[in-house]
Amino acid sequence: MAILFNNQGLVKIEFRAGLALVRTAESIVTAIVYFHLGLFVAESQNLLLLIVPAVVIGIPLGAYAIRRLDAETFRRICMSFDAWVVAFGLSRVLIELNLMESPWAYAILVVTILIDAYLLCIFFSRRKRPQDRSQILRAPLTTR
Repeated sequence: MAILFNNQGLVKIEFRAGLALVRTAESIVTAIVYFHLGLFVAESQNLLLLIVPAVVIGIPLGAYAIRRLDAETFRRICMSFDAWVVAFGLSRVLIELNLMESPWAYAILVVTILIDAYLLCIFFSRRKRPQDRSQILRAPLTTR
């Protein structure tokens, strides 16, 4: 979905709204699947003590970062994070359904991370970096 929103050329706020809607729906469906797989146990409820503070701190930090990032960079980071989350979820589902053994199922996550890292390297290496102002000011003036 993030790639779809990115290809539509949405402005930053529209992209964020669309992605938030998709992430909310994805989280609800994931919670339902995890419930049916029996992954919600008493031990996992203790994780709430770690998750809630992370969310309380993470939301303001994320809002601050969103205002500081270029729209295209923000889109790429969102798509990267989404790919990692989906790959992890797919790995876990394959393990729970006994379709793959534990170490091999995480190969999907590792391959996703490697492909994503490669694509991010390409993206960031091709971006034009702003020139250093001190070098611009020290450049010799030429007259014709």
